[in-house]
Amino acid sequence: MRSITTTLTTMALLAVANPALAGTARSWGAAMQAVPAVNGASSLPPLGDTTIRQIMRLSIGGDSLRLTFDNSDSPGPLLIDHIEVAQVDAAGRILPGTSQRVTVGDRPAVVIPAHAPMVSDPVKMVVAPLARVAISIHLAAGQQPWSFHGYAAANTLLAPGDQTTAPDMTSVNAMQRRFLVSGIDVTSARPLRSVVTLGDSITDGVRATVDSDRRWPDQLAGRLQQAGMVQVGVTNQGISANKVLQDGVGISALARFDRDVLGVPGVSHVIVLEGVNDIGGASRDNQQASFDTVGLINAYRQMVLRAHDHGVKVLLATILPYKGAGYWSAWGEEQRAKVNAWIRSQKEADGVVDFDAAVRNPADPQAFAPAYDSGDHLHPNDVGFTAMAKAVPLNLLR
Repeated sequence: MRSITTTLTTMALLAVANPALAGTARSWGAAMQAVPAVNGASSLPPLGDTTIRQIMRLSIGGDSLRLTFDNSDSPGPLLIDHIEVAQVDAAGRILPGTSQRVTVGDRPAVVIPAHAPMVSDPVKMVVAPLARVAISIHLAAGQQPWSFHGYAAANTLLAPGDQTTAPDMTSVNAMQRRFLVSGIDVTSARPLRSVVTLGDSITDGVRATVDSDRRWPDQLAGRLQQAGMVQVGVTNQGISANKVLQDGVGISALARFDRDVLGVPGVSHVIVLEGVNDIGGASRDNQQASFDTVGLINAYRQMVLRAHDHGVKVLLATILPYKGAGYWSAWGEEQRAKVNAWIRSQKEADGVVDFDAAVRNPADPQAFAPAYDSGDHLHPNDVGFTAMAKAVPLNLLR
């Protein structure tokens, strides 16, 4: 009979040899939404026969990468005929000798069906935590994506023709959008897991310095690495102007919860920060009489129930102050106070992140502390995002 030591050694060797037994988790992500239409046509410029190069900073490292492409909002299939992934330096320059072609089902081109995602084959590439990679995609002529991520605190580069293997593309235009890639997963012999940050523009990083990785989820990823929690990734599933209960800019948080949280590989925790657009929008649109604060609270409860059914822990975050923003009102402040009081007192979730306390002005708690205000009184600046990242109790993510 084999000894326990021999059996455990064999299992460990199998885990290294067989990626299916190794740890896989999301290291970077973006929540997809429908491209707005103008008179029935895409509001984006034509992207057929165009190379789309995006630089993403990973949160956790691993021995291989796997990309998820998204066509969920498109009424028809989408043909991508060339995909390359490469490592880049701090300035975004491709490191020589690191570019590799990405395949799907061992094929270099991929047709993504309408309303569907598609996952690539693993790419053997050792990446360190917080490393940056460039994903270059050439869309076939005549193709146009209808799923995208409407805001990115990063520049996406667009160039004519197939320049996927070019270290430096020519005739480049830049756009602060994300296209086609909704997730980058990493695989390692050690266990890995991921924290999802579900939110609106504050999580999406509006007003963060572009190309700086200063959004609060980016800075949380850095904190986790510094704290030795190197196996825990962070994926940002924020959508600017998103609401909890109503579709609008992206489908509602409640509607996308399964896709953007429960469907994330390796998810162990979710931090939920949404609700200000529900409250502020009701005030702006004179819908105070029909707004249901209890309905918003019950939506959080639904998220907790659905997450717990899948073994995922939930941290509920208090809604940040926004006095002085365009849709602020005394009525809205009353609703925010009610929601935050419930979040702080409830025992249904697995913890609370008090972002409100972290960024508010002690002299006027309904408003941002001046040092943290980006100037629109709704979004933090880079320093405010730092304060938010520091406010997340890391012990709740262990």
